[in-house]
Parts: sequence; structure tokens; C-alpha cells
Amino acid sequence: MFPAENLRDWVGHAVIDPDGKTIGDLEAVYVDTATDQPSFLTVEVGFLGRRRLAFVPAIGATVTPKAVRVRYPKDLVKDAPSIETDGELYAQDEPQVFAHYGLEHGLGVGERRLARR
Repeated sequence: MFPAENLRDWVGHAVIDPDGKTIGDLEAVYVDTATDQPSFLTVEVGFLGRRRLAFVPAIGATVTPKAVRVRYPKDLVKDAPSIETDGELYAQDEPQVFAHYGLEHGLGVGERRLARR
């Protein structure tokens, strides 16, 4: 495993937890609007009839030849705040995403802390 320099290059690849369990496929990268650095990933999870995009922190993510490994267990990610596969994350919902992982939701640019890239 090695650090992910450009997570956007890994869109469509599997996202796995520290134990190697597949969580889902990487759908998008959300950057911190204050730093323009990757902050969260959206991972497509669920079953055929109920697919959704769960948020997982990008901090500490590494890549393997075929997957992106995140620092959070599959069960925690599956219970994370999510949006519909064609939905969007609203500014007022951002603090809940950070809180789910015990992270502080500081100020970004304007009212947004996260932006999809």
C-alpha cells in the first residue's frame, strides 16, 4: 500500500476497510474548500434496489493495486450519513458527516466546507 496522491484517479475502484472488507466502489472525492485537499470520499453502498452514496473520510487513505483502503471499518461507513446516487450534500448536512466520524467541522469557504470534485 502507498499514499494516494490523486484519489480522483481511483474513481470506480473498490474501497476497502482496514481488514480488507469491500465497502463499495469509489464514486467521488469531496475536497475541503479551505485547503482544496481531499477530505471525504463517497462510496456506493447498498443493494440493487436501494443504492446510496455513503461518506467516508479520505484522511489516511492508501491505495493498493486494485483498491482504495480507508481507515474506517465497513460497518461504520455503512451507517454513515449518505445521499441518493443522484443526490447532493447540502451545507446544513455537512456537520453530521463530520460528527459521525468524530471529526470537527470547521469553517470552509463561504457556508460550505466540502465541495465535490
